[in-house]
Amino acid sequence: VSKFGILEPKGTSKELVPDLIIVPLVAFDNELNRIGYGKGFYDRYLNNLTILNKKIETIGIAFSFQKYKKIPSSKFDFQLKNIFTERGFL
Repeated sequence: VSKFGILEPKGTSKELVPDLIIVPLVAFDNELNRIGYGKGFYDRYLNNLTILNKKIETIGIAFSFQKYKKIPSSKFDFQLKNIFTERGFL
């Protein structure tokens, strides 16, 4: 129990690497590029995780109206593996 009365797992030195990450986004295109919420936090985190586990599944979650013809991207942007909308997977 933490100092706030919340149950927490005991500390462990084992680093956990997820197999699946659901990524929020503001806009996306057919090439699985995304515009996030700014500052590149997800891009940096996902690029670092793929160094540890190249098989990580990344799924962007959006509504179909958030789709644009072309999203500008750079070498620093992380390209998703899938995008899921209310109409299914892209």
